[in-house]
This record gives sequence, structure tokens and C-alpha cells, in this order.
Amino acid sequence: MQVPRIFLRAFGGVYNDLVRRRSRLGAAAVIFDGDGRVLLVRHSYGRRGWELPGGGREPQESVEQAVGREVREELGVEIADLRLCGVYYEAEVDQHHFAFQGRLAVGAEPKASSPEILECGYWPLASLPRPMTDFTVRRIADAQSPSASIAVTVLPARSWLE
Repeated sequence: MQVPRIFLRAFGGVYNDLVRRRSRLGAAAVIFDGDGRVLLVRHSYGRRGWELPGGGREPQESVEQAVGREVREELGVEIADLRLCGVYYEAEVDQHHFAFQGRLAVGAEPKASSPEILECGYWPLASLPRPMTDFTVRRIADAQSPSASIAVTVLPARSWLE
């Protein structure tokens, strides 16, 4: 079936998402400081929850490049020594997520550098802030116990921890 050009101009994105069902790719950074605290950001949208820095991959960009760009955009710092620590598939939204553990340069001071980030900070693992999704907690835990092999984890629907 040929899709009319005018339809594609008006509804192309929706058509691609619903008809072609192209899977999306997301990338997040798990960054620990010297005291073992994890770097988190609080978004200005949605539930304004605490998350790992990261976001969606742009066309022609690798997931490694995406996580570097997102950390730069959200926190104004560069991430180095990336190590893949988790791959997840969220069937509910047909999205693959890649989690990378990395480090910031010595002396680098992350700060909220994007309108979508209200604040950022390092948090002790024993007292993570709320609200936060169980998915964020899972990625932090997976980064703490690196494995020689990474399996794709199929996720249930996300739950908010209040």
C-alpha cells in the first residue's frame, strides 16, 4: 500500500511509531563519586522524579555517543571510561535501554545545564531520593555488580517508589 505524501508530511512521526514500530534506543550513565555516591538528576517534567543522566539516541549516533551527549547537555561535563553495565528491553514502549558506568574528570563539577533538569547531585546508595522508578534502582544495582557478560533484561511495567 502506498501512503499518500500529504499524510506522511502531516503524520509521519505517528505513522512511523504506530505502523512501522521502530524500536527506540535510550542510554543512561551510572556515575559514582570517590565516596561511592551515585549522580542523579531531577527532571522538570512528568513526575519530576530522580533519574540517571541520559536520554534518547539521535539518528546516526551510537549509544555511547548518545550517553556522552546527554551528560554534556544535562550536566555540562564530560564522561569517560564508559563500560556497558546493562541492556534492558521495555516491551510496553518498544524501547531498548543501555546503561553505562563511567567517571567524570577529577574536579569536574556537574550542574543542571538544561531546562529539563531542575537539579542534580550525588546520593548515598543507602538513602536514594524519591520519587524514583524501580528501573533506575535496578540500573544502579547492576552497575555495582559488574558481570563478565551482559544479558538483555526484559522489563515489566515501571513502578514509582514514593
